Amino acid sequence: MTTAPLRDTAELPPLTAPVRRLLKHPRLMHYNRLAGSVIAVNLFFLYVSWRPSAQTLAHASLANLALAVLVRQQYVINLFFRLATSAPTTWPLKIRWTLGKVYHFGGLHVGGALAGTGWFLALTLTTTDPALLVVGWTLITLLAVVVVTALPPFRSRHHDHFEKIHRFGGWTALVLFWTHTLLSSSGPVPLIVLAIVTFSVALPWLRLRKVDVRLERPSPHVVLARFDHGETPFAGSSTAISRSPLKEWHSFANVPAPGESGFRLTISRAGDWTGSFIDDLPDRVWVKGITTAGVANIETLFKKVVYVATGSGIGPCLPHLLAAEVPARLVWATRDPRSTYGDALIDEILAVQPHALIWDTSRHGKPDMVRLAYEAYRDFGAEAVICISNKKLTWQVVHGLERRGIPAYGAIWDS
Repeated sequence: MTTAPLRDTAELPPLTAPVRRLLKHPRLMHYNRLAGSVIAVNLFFLYVSWRPSAQTLAHASLANLALAVLVRQQYVINLFFRLATSAPTTWPLKIRWTLGKVYHFGGLHVGGALAGTGWFLALTLTTTDPALLVVGWTLITLLAVVVVTALPPFRSRHHDHFEKIHRFGGWTALVLFWTHTLLSSSGPVPLIVLAIVTFSVALPWLRLRKVDVRLERPSPHVVLARFDHGETPFAGSSTAISRSPLKEWHSFANVPAPGESGFRLTISRAGDWTGSFIDDLPDRVWVKGITTAGVANIETLFKKVVYVATGSGIGPCLPHLLAAEVPARLVWATRDPRSTYGDALIDEILAVQPHALIWDTSRHGKPDMVRLAYEAYRDFGAEAVICISNKKLTWQVVHGLERRGIPAYGAIWDS
């Protein structure tokens, strides 16, 4: 372990050609490409079906909105990851680099939601039946509110409100879709699709339960939450927990210990909810849904990886470091690691990562994480870098490396 690094001045490789650099721009990330592709397919369908019938408009709207819902279903997400990460490490790196972007699947959600709303608006504009007009315009208004509040400016500033609007607005929209479909006598196929969508939405809530939690607070900044209620999730998955299940949910990376039942969550102070959780230390919390794969699960696509984390970003990295399924090297910048996270956790990390670079920001200040990431990538002979940090630094590392031809991955904050 290195706790007192002498430098973060590794010389970065040159930028790639302008065209390749352009493709690595944040606005052209795979998430936006997928959203654009869905909209392009719909525009092509509109072109070839010039002046579509009301039934075609209804079917197109339902198909796109079903896509928007189903790609967010946990079993579907896990299937995406399983398919993408099934590629062997003998495949060309460029192919595996692209497959690693599987967590950008949210672009399908956005594209489907926008296209579905557009098709339904066109359907409503051609409707003459009074009852269908009332339901249709009510649904259009609701969908418009959901779409607008999901845009980054609102979502990033008012995330709790975004979640509530998305949840309750989505449920209400589903009821209105059922009403509209039954009133329009659309036939059995739309009813089957709606039934599948409804089951998909309900499934996580059918697994809602309140469970015991054991909490250890090594410092006022962090709580280690331990669960053992009969479920041991796979490394790198996440669990959503809540103290008020209809108000807000927060997802954290599961940290199972090899050979042990149960799992841990690392919860750091990062807002009102986490602050209250750390201060109050509840005995029980609500859990729901299905444990879901996260960005770091793409590690199996590569022969060696570097994990870059800051602060509590160590939580999502830890299960992969403990499992040691893929050779890895850790670069972690955090404030006073032993005082903040406790000796037990630090010793556990060092046991599996004796050569980790742990940069104490309280002693050495904030480092240039792009340079530290590149230095570890180069010295370790890694094929990819996985960054778990805040939004600003994650994008700095991911795009700073990718513009230099190095596969890099990190959260995209699409929900």
